Amino acid sequence: QVQLVESGGGLVQDGGSLRLSCAASGRTFSTYAMGWFRQAPGKEHEFVAAISASGGSTYYTDSVKGRFTISRDNAKNTVYLQMNSLNPEDTAVYYCAARDRFYVLVWSQYNYWGQGTQVTVSS
Repeated sequence: QVQLVESGGGLVQDGGSLRLSCAASGRTFSTYAMGWFRQAPGKEHEFVAAISASGGSTYYTDSVKGRFTISRDNAKNTVYLQMNSLNPEDTAVYYCAARDRFYVLVWSQYNYWGQGTQVTVSS
């Protein structure tokens, strides 16, 4: 069982930055690939970024490439999402998710999900 708790969301102006954190419980964090998703009002969960269990591989959706960076610290059981050059289209609830072994781009194919943290970008 893995429990995930996101933090770091908030209100930021257009062009600003935020760093999200996702703290995981359990001793097997280093065996899970991790993903970040977001959900805007009235929309489905959208894949944002993912990182392999070792941290050696990452993947981003096109709209965040060059602006967002996913990373992890397995010693701290934490995954991060550094978000730069934010714009109002990035406004959403951001969720982290854990999946055994390999990351995928589909929300429902992850094994564990956090409760989310709100990110609001004002214009």
